Amino acid sequence: MTAEASQDPRASARSIARTLVEAGFETYFAGGCVRDRLLGFDATDVDIATSAIPDEVAGLFPRARGVGAHFGVMLVPHRRHLIEVATFRADGAYHDGRRPESVTFGSAEADARRRDFTINGLFEEPESGHVIDHVQGREDLAAGVVRAIGDPEDRFEEDRLRILRAVRFAARFGFEIESRTRTAIVARVDRLAGVSPERVGHELRRMLGHPTWRSATSSMESLGLDRVVLGRPRSTASGGGDEATDRRPEADWIDRLVRWEIDRGHVDPAELDARLTQTLVLSNQERQAMLDLLGIRERIRGRWTGMAVADRKRLAAHPLFGRTLEVLRPDDPELVTAVLADVVTLRESGLAPPPLISGDDLLAIGFTPGPTLGRILHELYDRQLEGDLRTREDAMRAARTFLESHS
Repeated sequence: MTAEASQDPRASARSIARTLVEAGFETYFAGGCVRDRLLGFDATDVDIATSAIPDEVAGLFPRARGVGAHFGVMLVPHRRHLIEVATFRADGAYHDGRRPESVTFGSAEADARRRDFTINGLFEEPESGHVIDHVQGREDLAAGVVRAIGDPEDRFEEDRLRILRAVRFAARFGFEIESRTRTAIVARVDRLAGVSPERVGHELRRMLGHPTWRSATSSMESLGLDRVVLGRPRSTASGGGDEATDRRPEADWIDRLVRWEIDRGHVDPAELDARLTQTLVLSNQERQAMLDLLGIRERIRGRWTGMAVADRKRLAAHPLFGRTLEVLRPDDPELVTAVLADVVTLRESGLAPPPLISGDDLLAIGFTPGPTLGRILHELYDRQLEGDLRTREDAMRAARTFLESHS
C-alpha cells in the first residue's frame, strides 16, 4: 500500500468493513461520509454501521475499544486512523433532550430512520459504492434540502442540538431547510436553553469555523436562534458594516464571533465577557482573544491617527493586530487601508526591535530596583521606537542623564 493510501480514512474503513463482511455481518459506510462523497467532498472521517454487536467487533479486532458500548459504538484502529464502528440500532424514548434511555440492536433500515436528517441517513456498500437509501436522502441531496427524518418535532425533541445542526448543514452546503423542519425549529427556539453550554459552544465553533459562516449567522437570526445561543437579541441600534466583506477561509472562529456581535450591535467588552464566556464556555485563550480584538479595534478606530509613533508600533506588533484589522474592515475599509499603508512605513525602522539596554544595564550604572526602573526602561524603549535613540550608546547616555538629574 502506498503512503498516500495509508493516510486515506476510506481505505482504512474499507479494510475494516471487508473483515466484517467476510465474517458474515451486514456492513456499510454510514452518514456524513456517504453524503460528502455524493456531494464531491473528500472524507475526513468515515463511519461504519454493521449488524455485528460490540462483542463481535471486539472479537474480530482485538485492539478495538468501546466508547459507547451501551449504544453499540466501538473505535477500531487501523494504520493512522480510528474508525468508528457502530451496531445497527433503534432508539428508545428520549427524556433529557439528548440521549435515548435505551437502545435495541436491529436492522439497517431502523438505524437509518433513527438519524437526524435524510441527507445523513444514507448507507454505502464499501466495495461497490452502491448507496442504500431508506429515507429519500438522495432526493433531498439533489434538491438541496435539509429535512428531518420522519416527524421533525420528534427529531428535535430527541436531541435539541439538532436545531443548530440543521442550520450548520444548510449553510455549509448552500441548502434550504425544508418547511416542516423549519417550522419545528421556530417552535422550539427556547428549548435550546436547556442544552448544555458546552454542546452549544462546540456546535457554534463548527458553524463559525467554516467559510459559509455568514450564511449560518443569517439563518440563526432569521430563526431567532441567536437570542438563545448568544444570550441576547440583536440590538435595535445595530447597523453593522458590509457583512459580506470578511470571507477569509482561514479566519479563527473567535474573530467571526466578535464580528457577528459587532453586527448585532454589541461591542462593550465587559458585557460580552460577562455574557459569552459562560454562555459558550470560552477557554481562557478564547476569552483573551475576544477582549484583545475588541480593545485593539477601538484603539485603532478612535486614536490611530493621533498616536505617537511608539504607540502605533506597539499596537501594530500585537499578535492579533492583523486579525483585528480584518474584524474592523467591514466597518471602515478606508481606515484599514490607511493603517496598513502606515504599518509598511513603520516596519522600515522595526515594529518591535530588541531593546537597546536592559534592566541589568541600568542597575550597573546606579539605578535601584523598583517601579522607577521599569518606567525608565519603558520610556527609553519608546524613544527607541520613535527613532530618537538608535544605538546602545545613545540609550546609555540618556539613562545616565536621567540618573544625574534625579540624584
